[in-house]
Amino acid sequence: MNNATLRQLRYFDALARHCHFGRAAEACAISQPALSMQIKELEQDLGGVLLERGARQVGLTKFGEDVAQRVRDILRSVDELGDFARASRDRLVGRLRIGMIPTIAPYLLPTVIGNLTRTHPELDIHVREALTQKLIRELAEGRLDTAIVALPVSEPSLTEVALFSENFLLVRPGEAEGTPVPSSEKLRELRLLLLEEGHCFRDQALSFCGMQSSPPREVLDASSLSTLVQMVGAGIGVTLIPEMAVAVETRSAPVSVARFKNPQPSRTIGMVWRKTSPLTKQLLQISEVVRLSADALREQHAPGSPSRNRRT
Repeated sequence: MNNATLRQLRYFDALARHCHFGRAAEACAISQPALSMQIKELEQDLGGVLLERGARQVGLTKFGEDVAQRVRDILRSVDELGDFARASRDRLVGRLRIGMIPTIAPYLLPTVIGNLTRTHPELDIHVREALTQKLIRELAEGRLDTAIVALPVSEPSLTEVALFSENFLLVRPGEAEGTPVPSSEKLRELRLLLLEEGHCFRDQALSFCGMQSSPPREVLDASSLSTLVQMVGAGIGVTLIPEMAVAVETRSAPVSVARFKNPQPSRTIGMVWRKTSPLTKQLLQISEVVRLSADALREQHAPGSPSRNRRT
């Protein structure tokens, strides 16, 4: 192997992840014919067929699967070399690839990005929104520097730093305003709306209600907190949402919001990154910015602030 380039390896990595020339070309910001040519040159240089080419999608050959794993290791090492160089500087500069789960990103992200841009203007911030399992996988593969998720993730290879805790609130149709808040046991008797499987927030809500991972048929699923709240406003059922989402998601829905009695259901939000990352010192600085951003967001939406059709 004398002629393969890092660029070709990145192209092949993208193709191995997307299994589609068009999507891989878009991710690499090149044309599809150019990507195809680079992959063919890589196959010639390696002396083996990497792909099974179909009409619409491509798959990896056994040889391609083995090469893909080694390519990921090579690219992760190259990225870590760049991280090592950045870590030697006194200030935060360059690319920061940060992931967030969907029940955090829409609410916390604007404040975090604003504060990071103000305090560290030389950062080039790239944001990835995905479910926890996908973010953890991309961290392990070196495609993310850090992720903001619900803790714990319990991955031995990752450092976890707790940032803040937030309660879950009950969202009911507007006419329920002022009525007693049901206990977790009573919630089992109601039509409970939850996020679809794969969201850690779903599992946390089910745990509070004392339900198993396979809930009764009256539990309905949605793909976003926004959809859940709108379904409640339409009178379909009730739901739980994290406190940081209340101001955004309930402002245009005819719903009421109430707190549970203590001990209230809650979650801990934190940052995770690889224990081997050379950017640990810098990521600790980032985590402090995120924590302060969350504090500012909570103060902005603290009880007593004007609201409509809500009681918290």
